[in-house]
Amino acid sequence: MAKNVLLTGGTGFIGKHLTNVLIDNGFTVSILSRSARENTPLITYYKWNLKTNYINENAVLEADYIIHLAGEGIAEKRWTKRRKRLILESRIKPIDLIFSILEKNNKTLDAFVSASAVGIYGAITSHKICTEDTPPANDFLGTTCQEWENAVDKVNTLDIRTAKIRTGIVFGKDEGFLKKIVPSFKAGFGAVLGTGKQYLPWIHVEDLCQIYLKAILDEKLHGAYNACVTDNTTNARFSRTLSNLFGYAIWLPKVPTFVLKIVLGEMSQAVLKGQRASSEKIQKTGFEFQFTDLEKVLVTCLN
Repeated sequence: MAKNVLLTGGTGFIGKHLTNVLIDNGFTVSILSRSARENTPLITYYKWNLKTNYINENAVLEADYIIHLAGEGIAEKRWTKRRKRLILESRIKPIDLIFSILEKNNKTLDAFVSASAVGIYGAITSHKICTEDTPPANDFLGTTCQEWENAVDKVNTLDIRTAKIRTGIVFGKDEGFLKKIVPSFKAGFGAVLGTGKQYLPWIHVEDLCQIYLKAILDEKLHGAYNACVTDNTTNARFSRTLSNLFGYAIWLPKVPTFVLKIVLGEMSQAVLKGQRASSEKIQKTGFEFQFTDLEKVLVTCLN
């Protein structure tokens, strides 16, 4: 009988891709959804509502694996106090609710895998390459990711194998990060942000889905893993590569740091700072990235 994977955030950009990968590999998929959706032979939808602390318990009790992808977008709105609280709670509350169901019913899982982010290393720009042993930063991104991962570690106390996938910027065709930024570049208004020296850790969505697949299949995977290509992509390199693909060299001046701080507020840290992250740990498990050339990846995503 096919094993079942329960996804939070299953209707989002990454979740939709991951659902297809899981089904292609013989799993059935359950998805927590805020609205009613029609089930299919391989996908079952269950209601949940974080505002009322509700999850249909059957979704958890029937799962063999759980993958937690849900969370409010980091760069969707200005970081007001309320927005910061939503960003944090949307990541932690689902884990706490799932934990309570698991504990109450003495339910075990083959694995609990959660998204995390390379933002745990902070909104800092340096030449340092961060590994999974690099201490979390004390800024908003760092502390948010640390509390996120601490919630995952709580599940581990139930003797359930846990893995935390620290993700960089995710590239995909007409989706995610590129969906937001491509229109301005396509129109000829691409520009470098700030100094342009900030690193941009990235990964193609198909590689990311394969890492999640490996995380549930490989019983040796436990703890945190960086999920991004380790290269020297900076904001300037990315911007110039993208504009070249649209047939022009960037002609606009760099968007000044102070302008972005005025427009974006504290959230400007997310685009003005960035460090590299090592992928050595996940590669030592036998994982091989299929998408490592920035220009080729962007061509794939644009066509």
